[in-house]
Amino acid sequence: MPSPLIQALVERHALPRLDLAGLDDFLAGHENVVLFFAGNPAQHPESNDLAVILPELLKQLAGRLQGALVDAASETALQARYGFSQWPSLVFLRRGEYLGTIERLQDWSGYLERIDKILGAAPSRPPSINVPVVDAAGEQLH
Repeated sequence: MPSPLIQALVERHALPRLDLAGLDDFLAGHENVVLFFAGNPAQHPESNDLAVILPELLKQLAGRLQGALVDAASETALQARYGFSQWPSLVFLRRGEYLGTIERLQDWSGYLERIDKILGAAPSRPPSINVPVVDAAGEQLH
């Protein structure tokens, strides 16, 4: 069961909750997407903080990014698809293609800077777990 702060993403902020069955249709309908992988908030309390930060990030990036919460039952399978290893994580996609990941909690300016860089990147292959992805200049994106 998600925490009240994570549940508020769906109920108050109208973010869709995606499972494996609905993911591809959702991705096909949006240019740039950020998927929120909250994990278990009892094990990863930073997930509650990110549940508060994410709607503010989406407001700041209005029109550039559509957010969604990944259903807890689908997180493990999708974690393998997108190759991140820490919780909570934000996975960024363009037309369903991988752009980058931000793992764990960051400060506000760090989010804005990294998201801008990720949205400016060309799609790439998602990393294998624990293998970083770098852009053409050799800077780490994951």
